[in-house]
Amino acid sequence: MANRTSLIKLLGVGFGIAVTIGGTIGTGILRKPGPIAQELGSPSLIIAVWLLVGVYALVGSLSVIELGTMIPKVGAWYVYARRAFGNYVGFVIGISSWLGSISAMAFGASVMSEYIGLLVPGLAGSLKLVAISILVLFVGFHWIGVGVASRAQEVMSFFKAVGLLLFVGACFLFAPEQPVSSVAPVILQPLATGGLWVGLLAALQAVFYTYDGWHTAAYFAEEDVDPNKNLPRSMISGVLLIIGIYILVNLALLYVLPIEQLAGSKLPAADAIQLLFGPGSAKVVTFLLMISIMGIINAQIMFNPRVIYAMARDGLFFKPFTAINAGGTPGTAMIFTAAMSILMILTNTYAKLSDIATFFFVTCYASGFAALIRLRQTEPELARPVRAWGYPFSTWTLLIASILFLVGAIFGDPMGSLYALIFVGVSYPVYRMIKRDISNDSTAS
Repeated sequence: MANRTSLIKLLGVGFGIAVTIGGTIGTGILRKPGPIAQELGSPSLIIAVWLLVGVYALVGSLSVIELGTMIPKVGAWYVYARRAFGNYVGFVIGISSWLGSISAMAFGASVMSEYIGLLVPGLAGSLKLVAISILVLFVGFHWIGVGVASRAQEVMSFFKAVGLLLFVGACFLFAPEQPVSSVAPVILQPLATGGLWVGLLAALQAVFYTYDGWHTAAYFAEEDVDPNKNLPRSMISGVLLIIGIYILVNLALLYVLPIEQLAGSKLPAADAIQLLFGPGSAKVVTFLLMISIMGIINAQIMFNPRVIYAMARDGLFFKPFTAINAGGTPGTAMIFTAAMSILMILTNTYAKLSDIATFFFVTCYASGFAALIRLRQTEPELARPVRAWGYPFSTWTLLIASILFLVGAIFGDPMGSLYALIFVGVSYPVYRMIKRDISNDSTAS
């Protein structure tokens, strides 16, 4: 039973690193290299794109660290946008962040159910039920409390990182003496051609989706025992580890698989292991994928309810969502978040929303960078325990890059972007309706 409305301070730097890794590294690093290779066709370009987005995440984390230590509240992008631009912008960013994450959570549970179906063929005909059961089990587990959930995140993130590094080691140690591929540049059509630019944009979109989560530790600043020290350590260490793992995995895949085979692979990590150790070994990658998905769902079901909890606390969502159970979990918000993911699974709408999730995510990034610039101007007196490195150049560069990416996404995926723009269009009447209902409830009470 919920018996409090305030969160518990018990998280530290270990959890911060773990939730950064767990909230970022999912199935993407083991599934996306194939489509990205198909779009780019060049090992050098592939590594460059993964590294470029990694630098974006690293420099972006420095801006978020300033915001997170200056305003140590749960909710991350929502909190910063509301403080800088007011309630309506905060509402749009909060709901955008929440929607993108519930679709990702539904997608993760569905993919995990597919892998369970591969390992246990008898369940192949009940994948929706398996996916829903996964989310229900996570809700029950997280209801126990933040302490247990945070320890589980640390364990899962550790095994995820170790598993990926073992995969990298296996690729380099057991590959044929003459590697079948290399990272030497491949001559392609000139960059000026439209086809490659479109491919580059598609690759960037895929990599952005894979890196999303680099900011996850900021969602928990209010629950950190010392955010001024722990948030910088958590985010910088976590992002550097993610960049290193992503680059190493891509180098390992390029070392083992010919670029043509990599480009045509839906699950290149499994293809690489199968090439090295035989057909039965691909199940090892399936097991690793399941651990990765468990880690990211665990992180998502921790941080995403905190967004609508923060909104409810500020009067921008319904008051019952401020309830915190005895273990420190925003229970009502968590149940509602999981229920929406389950609804997406039942209606198969998560796939459509996942297609535009990157648009939502990058919009949130842009709002954070804009919020930092705005608050430097409007509230210069606020205590800033940590200041963004390279400001204003670094923050402005990231803001412009984010806006250019969004413009490119609109042209590259007009239908998907249309759905996102429709959401923005209907957000204001929804915002007014919720505000009116909350106001009426307050008056009645």
